Amino acid sequence: MTSVAEPRPALARARQAETLHAGTSAIRLLLDSSDTGGAISAHRAALGEGAPGASPHRHTGSSELFYILDGSADVLAGDELITAVAGDLVVVPPGFAHAFRATAGCTAKLLIIVTPGIERFDFFRALSAVANGTADYEETLADQSRYDTYPASSAIWDVATTWHTTVNAPHS
Repeated sequence: MTSVAEPRPALARARQAETLHAGTSAIRLLLDSSDTGGAISAHRAALGEGAPGASPHRHTGSSELFYILDGSADVLAGDELITAVAGDLVVVPPGFAHAFRATAGCTAKLLIIVTPGIERFDFFRALSAVANGTADYEETLADQSRYDTYPASSAIWDVATTWHTTVNAPHS
């Protein structure tokens, strides 16, 4: 994690931002921690109908903010499952499990900010490679401490995911 001691102005231009694709979803990498002197990390997620975003995880030193730009997203925030719609903001403090996905039957666009910033863009590139079948999942998860990202378990998310998958399953 980069120190917050030297924040500085930063600009992310949409036309220059790297975009990663996985299935019906995309992540646009806006500003990494090194771009902001450690103040924040920011990316934008566009999720296809009912698509997953991130599985339950936690950060020990940063809060994560989810601002819903469009559509509807299910956000795990600690022990609460929140369905957030355009204009809603969910903030999850350090140490709390969190996850997100597009609500069943909906698409979602989110602005996601981590503060203080965590250098995360290499992590997203690795996850994109796993999702696209060009990298090994276990190798990608080998050094989670580098990204202050640790897998978390959540019975609430597990139950909701089972229901979510059933709702999105093709019906015969």
